[in-house]
Amino acid sequence: MRVPKLVGLMAMDAREAAIAQGVLLAAPDRPDFHRTVVDYVVRQYPPPGVEVPRGAVVTVWFDFTEGGGGGGAGVREPRLPAPGGGGMQRELDPSAEGPFETISG
Repeated sequence: MRVPKLVGLMAMDAREAAIAQGVLLAAPDRPDFHRTVVDYVVRQYPPPGVEVPRGAVVTVWFDFTEGGGGGGAGVREPRLPAPGGGGMQRELDPSAEGPFETISG
């Protein structure tokens, strides 16, 4: 039998897929795995498609939801002001006509 693809599934769907394929699930980051419902599988081992014997254990890891802990990964939304538009930029006097000074003499 082959390991089903569990990444991207909610916990309850992952459990159902595992039962249908005849494999067992382990979730080291979720001691309450049997009660977990809406958290999504973000990683699994062995990977999908690997040949395993019936009853083999597939380990899955979940994304932590709001308030679910997970450590100090930080905030990932963009902060303002956004960085400038790429490349090296020189600071220029905005009142100048261009990047070069005219020399008359």
